[in-house]
Amino acid sequence: MAQAFTQQLSANLAKNVLHFAPQVSRRSLNLMPEALKIIVINKLLNLVLAEQLKTDELDFLKQKWVGICVDDIGLRFEVGVEQQLRVRAFTQPDVTLSANVPELILVAAGKEDPDTLFFQRKLRIEGDTELGLEVKNLLLSIELDNLPKPAQIGIEQLAKVLQRLTASE
Repeated sequence: MAQAFTQQLSANLAKNVLHFAPQVSRRSLNLMPEALKIIVINKLLNLVLAEQLKTDELDFLKQKWVGICVDDIGLRFEVGVEQQLRVRAFTQPDVTLSANVPELILVAAGKEDPDTLFFQRKLRIEGDTELGLEVKNLLLSIELDNLPKPAQIGIEQLAKVLQRLTASE
């Protein structure tokens, strides 16, 4: 009886966390100036994709813009490559990839396959589909090892928590 109560309590807590965390994040991001968001995202992506930039794996993005929409927190921006990776405010990208934070964390941690999310309609690709597929393949090739150790651990731990929370729904 006590175990059933604990499981029900955990399931309710999981639902609340998954419901309220994006709302809190959205509010926090709305307080941050757009220019600061762009700077932070630009630095983060240049760090994560440094190896791909060195080896010209991102050449397919030259003269192209990929829109990224993190729907549940209201974050939208575009990524392109000139001499380096560039991030700008969302305008009219060639392709747009949209998903929610939990799915993006699970992909980043290698716990979820982008193809599976696409077919479950949790990852959406609109616009230049060929470019979108190249970006999706790039996502699969990114190694967490490019991130600082605290970020690697954080993403891995978040993914584990998300898996437990979604399993209890």
